[in-house]
Amino acid sequence: MEMNHRFLVETCLLTHGLASVTDEMLLEHWPEEWNCIVWVDRGEVRIGGMRDFIPFRRRSGEVCRIDCDTFADAVKNGVSGALTASGTMRVCQELGIGLAVTCGMGGLGDIVGEELCPDLPALERIPVSLISTAPKDMLDIEGTIRWLTDRGVQVLGAGTDRCTGYIFRSTDIPLSGQIGTSLPQPAGKLLILNPIPEADRIQDLSLLSLGVAEAKEAEKQGGYFHPAANAAYDRLSKGWSSVIQMHSLVANATLANRLTK
Repeated sequence: MEMNHRFLVETCLLTHGLASVTDEMLLEHWPEEWNCIVWVDRGEVRIGGMRDFIPFRRRSGEVCRIDCDTFADAVKNGVSGALTASGTMRVCQELGIGLAVTCGMGGLGDIVGEELCPDLPALERIPVSLISTAPKDMLDIEGTIRWLTDRGVQVLGAGTDRCTGYIFRSTDIPLSGQIGTSLPQPAGKLLILNPIPEADRIQDLSLLSLGVAEAKEAEKQGGYFHPAANAAYDRLSKGWSSVIQMHSLVANATLANRLTK
């Protein structure tokens, strides 16, 4: 089934975050006909399926992360980069697409340069809705959801009215309600959280702080926090964190497909 770009899927996780997920695994689990993956290659926005994206993924060591605030300069300067949730929302806005898809999203926290992740102002200001699994576990999830709802962003769950964390069961926060069978219109001011089943998440919560410590060290060395955290969780969970995030991204795209039919 042709997607016709009814939604777009971010690429930071696919590019930098799934250490134990091979290209072959992605091709196996991502439907061949889903041409909704978006990235920036030498300043040009690219949209395609998993087979189109894989050659870019193989260049992961030489491409950056692009959010809504850095998108215009990246295009102007011919930069190659994977798009964050907010970067994907920015592309959606330019193309008149009402829905973006991510997995773990940003929020409020102590990550250098992301004390207020651009994902949050994007949800407030860009007229594009977002499907995410949850804010990442190391963030202030309660504060993140409150920041959004205080600014008129509706936060709805898919099959639940609570957020209990991302790859861990790290919190238990009430949401505004549950999403129905179709996407509210007009687009924007809406975050839909589609959680990983709790039984599938990493059960040892002590690994959360270990991953944060490794990511903070990478940050001090000038690296990106989130890829370092994902690499740590991948190693500590023997690859399980990468597998559940891959399946979650597919589930979020499946939900987007259903809501936009």
